Amino acid sequence: MIHGLPSMKSIKSLKSLVRKKTNPQEVSKSGWKMKPFLALMCTALLIFWYKTTNIQFEQTEIEETDYPFDMAKESEAVNDKLKGLPRGIIQSRSDLELKPLWSRSSLRSKGVEMTNRNLLAIPVGIKQKGNVDALVKKFLPANFTIVLFHYDGNMDKWWDLEWSSKAIHIVAHNQTKWWFAKRFLHPDVVSIYDYIFLWDEDLGVENFNPERYLRIVKSVGLEISQPALDHNSTEIHHKITLRSRTKKFHRRVYINRGHRRCSNTSADPPCTGFVEGMAPVFSKAAWFCTWNLIQNDLVHGWGMDMKLGYCAQGDRTKNVGIVDSEYIVHQGIQTLGESVPEKKV
Repeated sequence: MIHGLPSMKSIKSLKSLVRKKTNPQEVSKSGWKMKPFLALMCTALLIFWYKTTNIQFEQTEIEETDYPFDMAKESEAVNDKLKGLPRGIIQSRSDLELKPLWSRSSLRSKGVEMTNRNLLAIPVGIKQKGNVDALVKKFLPANFTIVLFHYDGNMDKWWDLEWSSKAIHIVAHNQTKWWFAKRFLHPDVVSIYDYIFLWDEDLGVENFNPERYLRIVKSVGLEISQPALDHNSTEIHHKITLRSRTKKFHRRVYINRGHRRCSNTSADPPCTGFVEGMAPVFSKAAWFCTWNLIQNDLVHGWGMDMKLGYCAQGDRTKNVGIVDSEYIVHQGIQTLGESVPEKKV
């Protein structure tokens, strides 16, 4: 016997151990034990696949109601760069609706909520957080999509508001709402919204109801409008925006003294066909025109209000107006660019 080599007995016992391990009956038994587990795994994967596909299908159905394939007219020239795409697949529009990852609970329900959708866009700074919170809460029950333009870069301190996660947040330091609107409210992105509210952050809305406001706007055919300013407003630059206590809405103002006279024959702003830049409301068609009117280098927007009548989709003296029964308070709080000395108008 040579030392260091295994004995014949140990070799035999090792062979018998291997035979036991590779016994077909044992393998068969272990395979049967695994089958219930594999079946359970396959069932779980099939359920997951079915749920995911079903949610995606429902979402596609909803989107098709917003953007049917025949939305683009056949007569429209197709860009040469798109000619390689299959017919009917081109999707030239989008929206600002949040899309769920898995849960269908965050999908807009079909029915009432899929119609009469509107958009509220506001430039905001953290100093006006309380006022913006009160403003947004007025609009959320009326099926509005909320977009906040953070001009001070301070977005993280807004997450404690209950509605903040449902809003769209866009951040760019020291930019005005016209800068934001030109870059993020392209007509093809906001085409599903009937009305676009492009408001300032310093507006009091205690006496304003967006649903009642829109009913008036639609009933009298106002393409561009604004709520009237309460007499307690800090800054009222044009008399036409001042609230009339005896009217539901008005389209012109009468001034018989001063350097500017306004009468029934007046056809130019600010006597008629005029809204101010702090709280304009645009129909879908009027916004398409207004977006193209906004110059790319526009900053503060001074003078824009005098030109908005070009986008009235017809006679500005009839299609532009002020709603008196739903009014707001302009607080005149200047927050953007506070490092520059203020100059009161």
